[in-house]
Amino acid sequence: MRAVPVFLWHSVADDPPPWIAPFTVTPAVFREQIDRILDSGLQVVPLRRLVAAVRGGAALPPRAAVLTFDDGFEDFYWTVAPVLADRGLPATLYVTVGALHPPGGEPTGSLLPRSGRMLNWRQLTTLDLLGIEIGGHSQTHAQLDTLCGQHCTDEIVGCKQRLEDTLGHEVVSFSYPHGYSSPAVRHRIAEAGWTSGAAVQDRFSSASDHPLRISRLMIRSDTPTERFGAWTAGRGARIAPLPERPYDKAYRAYRRLRAAVGSPVGGPPQD
Repeated sequence: MRAVPVFLWHSVADDPPPWIAPFTVTPAVFREQIDRILDSGLQVVPLRRLVAAVRGGAALPPRAAVLTFDDGFEDFYWTVAPVLADRGLPATLYVTVGALHPPGGEPTGSLLPRSGRMLNWRQLTTLDLLGIEIGGHSQTHAQLDTLCGQHCTDEIVGCKQRLEDTLGHEVVSFSYPHGYSSPAVRHRIAEAGWTSGAAVQDRFSSASDHPLRISRLMIRSDTPTERFGAWTAGRGARIAPLPERPYDKAYRAYRRLRAAVGSPVGGPPQD
């Protein structure tokens, strides 16, 4: 199987709030990383091409890569989008709809702290018109695999409805908050009409990956240059698909128990 790096960024900023700082890179580092991807000979393709290949469609180029971004920080509009446009690169932006807000207004509510500078709906519509694929990242950024029945469905279906009502077209790509999913969550994702689900796992994806559990490589503030370079060369991580580990199942059960008693693990970050 050929390794397909699906890169994941969150925020790209010089002065992020402390709660998102570990998952933020500076604009200078981001530009260096994008140039490193291009200089390595990787061909950046839209997420939909990977999903089509996974589902048995046309083969990917020999050295393909995908760019993704989670949450919906405002710096995507001001910093990331111009870099991508200058280089003619496609990308997918997964947004937590409850964290977005009308221009000059307030968000409807999410588990993300208010200190996070998030996109407004007008900016999101502009990005959509410019060709950025907009995907869903739930309504509130909840750990979906700890939620019961209708609560989980509302996070998944409500996110899709809000995006499609705003953008005026179908939205089919979903990303799991915190990267957490389960067979039941993936079933609900498919039932709601999402055709792909992005996890994390810090593994390469491949044309044999699971379309509702696409592996990604998360870039953090302390990701070493050497590791990033290895990823662009197809080294330094395992290749999906890989079976779920017993540890993952046990940790999910533990998080569900903690959520049930009102003391969730990895709960809302503090402002």
